[in-house]
Amino acid sequence: MPHQFHLELQDLKTNLIRMASIVDDQIQKAISSLIGGNVSLYKEIKSKDDEVDAYDELLQVQCENILALHQPIAYDLRLVLTTLMINNQLERCGDLSVSIASRARKMKNYNELIVESGIDEMGLEAQKMISRSIDSFIHLNSDLAEQVIKNDDKVDVLNKHLFAFITAKMKDNPELIEPLAHLLILARQLERLADHATNISENLLFLIEAKVVTHRKLIETGK
Repeated sequence: MPHQFHLELQDLKTNLIRMASIVDDQIQKAISSLIGGNVSLYKEIKSKDDEVDAYDELLQVQCENILALHQPIAYDLRLVLTTLMINNQLERCGDLSVSIASRARKMKNYNELIVESGIDEMGLEAQKMISRSIDSFIHLNSDLAEQVIKNDDKVDVLNKHLFAFITAKMKDNPELIEPLAHLLILARQLERLADHATNISENLLFLIEAKVVTHRKLIETGK
Protein backbone atom coordinates (compact mmCIF):
# COMPACT_ATOMS: atom_id res chain seq x y z
CA MET A 1 0.00 0.00 0.00
CA PRO A 2 2.74 2.57 0.81
CA HIS A 3 4.30 1.97 -2.63
CA GLN A 4 0.93 2.37 -4.35
CA PHE A 5 0.30 5.53 -2.34
CA HIS A 6 3.65 6.95 -3.46
CA LEU A 7 2.83 6.19 -7.10
CA GLU A 8 -0.55 7.89 -6.82
CA LEU A 9 1.02 11.02 -5.31
CA GLN A 10 3.61 11.13 -8.07
CA ASP A 11 0.92 10.70 -10.72
CA LEU A 12 -1.04 13.51 -9.08
CA LYS A 13 1.91 15.89 -9.23
CA THR A 14 2.71 14.86 -12.82
CA ASN A 15 -0.84 15.63 -13.97
CA LEU A 16 -0.78 19.00 -12.24
CA ILE A 17 2.49 19.89 -13.98
CA ARG A 18 1.03 18.83 -17.34
CA MET A 19 -2.00 21.03 -16.74
CA ALA A 20 0.23 23.90 -15.67
CA SER A 21 2.29 23.57 -18.85
CA ILE A 22 -0.82 23.88 -21.01
CA VAL A 23 -2.08 26.90 -19.08
CA ASP A 24 1.34 28.56 -19.20
CA ASP A 25 1.35 28.15 -22.99
CA GLN A 26 -2.20 29.52 -23.23
CA ILE A 27 -1.24 32.62 -21.28
CA GLN A 28 1.91 33.24 -23.31
CA LYS A 29 -0.11 33.03 -26.52
CA ALA A 30 -2.86 35.27 -25.09
CA ILE A 31 -0.37 37.99 -24.17
CA SER A 32 1.26 37.60 -27.58
CA SER A 33 -2.10 38.04 -29.28
CA LEU A 34 -2.66 41.24 -27.30
CA ILE A 35 0.78 42.78 -27.75
CA GLY A 36 1.64 41.46 -31.19
CA GLY A 37 -1.82 41.60 -32.67
CA ASN A 38 -1.69 37.92 -33.64
CA VAL A 39 -5.41 37.36 -33.20
CA SER A 40 -5.28 34.02 -35.04
CA LEU A 41 -3.92 32.54 -31.79
CA TYR A 42 -7.39 32.74 -30.26
CA LYS A 43 -8.59 29.48 -31.81
CA GLU A 44 -5.50 27.65 -30.59
CA ILE A 45 -5.93 29.01 -27.07
CA LYS A 46 -9.63 28.21 -27.05
CA SER A 47 -9.03 24.65 -28.31
CA LYS A 48 -6.86 23.92 -25.26
CA ASP A 49 -9.58 24.97 -22.83
CA ASP A 50 -11.34 21.60 -22.93
CA GLU A 51 -8.04 19.86 -22.14
CA VAL A 52 -7.51 22.13 -19.14
CA ASP A 53 -11.04 21.41 -17.93
CA ALA A 54 -10.42 17.68 -18.30
CA TYR A 55 -7.31 17.92 -16.13
CA ASP A 56 -9.28 19.97 -13.62
CA GLU A 57 -11.83 17.18 -13.23
CA LEU A 58 -9.18 14.44 -13.22
CA LEU A 59 -7.14 16.10 -10.48
CA GLN A 60 -10.19 16.64 -8.31
CA VAL A 61 -11.08 12.95 -8.59
CA GLN A 62 -7.50 11.88 -7.87
CA CYS A 63 -7.35 14.08 -4.76
CA GLU A 64 -10.69 12.79 -3.51
CA ASN A 65 -9.59 9.17 -3.98
CA ILE A 66 -6.26 9.70 -2.21
CA LEU A 67 -7.95 11.41 0.73
CA ALA A 68 -10.60 8.71 1.01
CA LEU A 69 -8.38 5.65 0.55
CA HIS A 70 -5.08 6.66 2.15
CA GLN A 71 -5.90 9.39 4.67
CA PRO A 72 -2.53 11.14 4.18
CA ILE A 73 -0.92 13.21 6.92
CA ALA A 74 1.76 15.91 7.25
CA TYR A 75 3.54 16.72 3.93
CA ASP A 76 1.50 14.23 1.91
CA LEU A 77 -1.74 15.78 3.11
CA ARG A 78 -0.45 19.26 2.28
CA LEU A 79 0.52 18.04 -1.21
CA VAL A 80 -3.03 16.89 -1.88
CA LEU A 81 -4.55 20.09 -0.49
CA THR A 82 -2.06 22.22 -2.42
CA THR A 83 -2.86 20.34 -5.61
CA LEU A 84 -6.55 21.09 -5.15
CA MET A 85 -5.85 24.79 -4.60
CA ILE A 86 -3.38 25.19 -7.47
CA ASN A 87 -5.64 23.19 -9.77
CA ASN A 88 -8.40 25.70 -9.10
CA GLN A 89 -6.07 28.64 -9.79
CA LEU A 90 -4.83 27.12 -13.05
CA GLU A 91 -8.33 26.41 -14.32
CA ARG A 92 -9.23 30.05 -13.79
CA CYS A 93 -6.04 31.16 -15.52
CA GLY A 94 -6.99 29.03 -18.52
CA ASP A 95 -10.37 30.75 -18.67
CA LEU A 96 -8.69 34.14 -18.42
CA SER A 97 -6.33 33.35 -21.27
CA VAL A 98 -9.32 32.67 -23.52
CA SER A 99 -11.00 35.90 -22.42
CA ILE A 100 -7.84 37.95 -22.97
CA ALA A 101 -7.32 36.51 -26.44
CA SER A 102 -10.96 37.14 -27.30
CA ARG A 103 -10.74 40.74 -26.13
CA ALA A 104 -7.42 41.18 -27.99
CA ARG A 105 -9.24 40.54 -31.27
CA LYS A 106 -11.24 43.71 -30.63
CA MET A 107 -8.01 45.66 -30.14
CA LYS A 108 -6.23 44.46 -33.29
CA ASN A 109 -6.48 47.89 -34.94
CA TYR A 110 -5.27 49.81 -31.90
CA ASN A 111 -1.67 48.67 -31.49
CA GLU A 112 -0.42 52.23 -30.92
CA LEU A 113 -2.94 52.67 -28.12
CA ILE A 114 -1.80 49.40 -26.54
CA VAL A 115 1.81 50.55 -26.53
CA GLU A 116 0.97 54.05 -25.32
CA SER A 117 -1.14 52.73 -22.45
CA GLY A 118 1.61 50.49 -21.08
CA ILE A 119 -0.68 47.47 -20.87
CA ASP A 120 1.94 45.50 -22.79
CA GLU A 121 4.33 45.86 -19.84
CA MET A 122 1.61 44.81 -17.42
CA GLY A 123 0.77 41.80 -19.57
CA LEU A 124 4.38 40.63 -19.77
CA GLU A 125 4.80 41.04 -16.01
CA ALA A 126 1.65 39.01 -15.28
CA GLN A 127 2.79 36.33 -17.73
CA LYS A 128 6.20 36.18 -16.05
CA MET A 129 4.56 35.82 -12.65
CA ILE A 130 2.47 32.87 -13.81
CA SER A 131 5.48 31.11 -15.36
CA ARG A 132 7.58 31.64 -12.25
CA SER A 133 4.82 30.50 -9.91
CA ILE A 134 4.54 27.28 -11.92
CA ASP A 135 8.32 26.84 -11.84
CA SER A 136 8.32 27.40 -8.08
CA PHE A 137 5.94 24.45 -7.71
CA ILE A 138 7.77 22.18 -10.14
CA HIS A 139 11.11 22.77 -8.41
CA LEU A 140 9.70 23.33 -4.90
CA ASN A 141 11.52 26.65 -4.86
CA SER A 142 10.27 28.83 -1.99
CA ASP A 143 12.61 31.71 -2.90
CA LEU A 144 11.08 31.94 -6.36
CA ALA A 145 7.60 31.80 -4.84
CA GLU A 146 8.46 34.69 -2.50
CA GLN A 147 9.69 36.72 -5.48
CA VAL A 148 6.43 36.17 -7.33
CA ILE A 149 4.48 37.39 -4.31
CA LYS A 150 6.61 40.53 -4.12
CA ASN A 151 6.12 41.22 -7.84
CA ASP A 152 2.37 41.48 -7.32
CA ASP A 153 2.93 45.02 -6.03
CA LYS A 154 4.56 45.94 -9.35
CA VAL A 155 1.50 44.78 -11.28
CA ASP A 156 -0.75 46.76 -8.93
CA VAL A 157 1.27 49.92 -9.61
CA LEU A 158 1.12 49.34 -13.37
CA ASN A 159 -2.62 48.82 -13.09
CA LYS A 160 -3.08 52.14 -11.28
CA HIS A 161 -1.07 53.96 -13.93
CA LEU A 162 -3.09 52.26 -16.66
CA PHE A 163 -6.38 53.24 -15.04
CA ALA A 164 -5.25 56.87 -14.81
CA PHE A 165 -4.19 56.79 -18.48
CA ILE A 166 -7.51 55.31 -19.61
CA THR A 167 -9.71 57.75 -17.69
CA ALA A 168 -7.69 60.75 -18.90
CA LYS A 169 -7.74 59.47 -22.48
CA MET A 170 -11.50 58.95 -22.37
CA LYS A 171 -12.01 62.59 -21.38
CA ASP A 172 -9.76 63.92 -24.13
CA ASN A 173 -10.66 61.43 -26.87
CA PRO A 174 -14.32 60.37 -26.62
CA GLU A 175 -14.03 58.68 -30.02
CA LEU A 176 -11.71 56.12 -28.35
CA ILE A 177 -14.09 55.20 -25.55
CA GLU A 178 -14.86 51.73 -26.96
CA PRO A 179 -11.24 50.49 -27.35
CA LEU A 180 -10.34 52.15 -24.03
CA ALA A 181 -13.19 50.27 -22.38
CA HIS A 182 -11.71 47.05 -23.76
CA LEU A 183 -8.34 48.08 -22.31
CA LEU A 184 -9.95 48.64 -18.93
CA ILE A 185 -11.38 45.11 -18.94
CA LEU A 186 -8.06 43.67 -20.13
CA ALA A 187 -6.27 45.43 -17.28
CA ARG A 188 -8.62 43.81 -14.80
CA GLN A 189 -8.03 40.40 -16.37
CA LEU A 190 -4.25 40.83 -16.22
CA GLU A 191 -4.50 41.90 -12.59
CA ARG A 192 -6.43 38.72 -11.87
CA LEU A 193 -3.73 36.66 -13.59
CA ALA A 194 -1.16 38.22 -11.28
CA ASP A 195 -3.40 37.48 -8.30
CA HIS A 196 -3.64 33.82 -9.33
CA ALA A 197 0.14 33.64 -9.68
CA THR A 198 0.44 35.05 -6.18
CA ASN A 199 -2.05 32.50 -4.88
CA ILE A 200 -0.15 29.63 -6.50
CA SER A 201 3.06 30.85 -4.88
CA GLU A 202 1.35 31.14 -1.51
CA ASN A 203 0.05 27.60 -1.94
CA LEU A 204 3.59 26.42 -2.65
CA LEU A 205 4.85 28.02 0.55
CA PHE A 206 2.10 26.21 2.43
CA LEU A 207 3.30 22.94 0.93
CA ILE A 208 6.98 23.48 1.71
CA GLU A 209 6.88 25.40 4.96
CA ALA A 210 3.52 24.34 6.40
CA LYS A 211 2.51 27.95 6.92
CA VAL A 212 -0.45 29.88 5.61
CA VAL A 213 0.60 33.15 3.97
CA THR A 214 -2.66 34.03 2.21
CA HIS A 215 -3.76 37.56 3.14
CA ARG A 216 -0.60 37.89 5.25
CA LYS A 217 -0.08 41.45 3.99
CA LEU A 218 -3.53 42.50 5.17
CA ILE A 219 -2.94 41.00 8.59
CA GLU A 220 0.52 42.53 8.97
CA THR A 221 -0.62 46.02 7.92
CA GLY A 222 -3.86 45.83 9.84
CA LYS A 223 -5.92 46.77 6.78
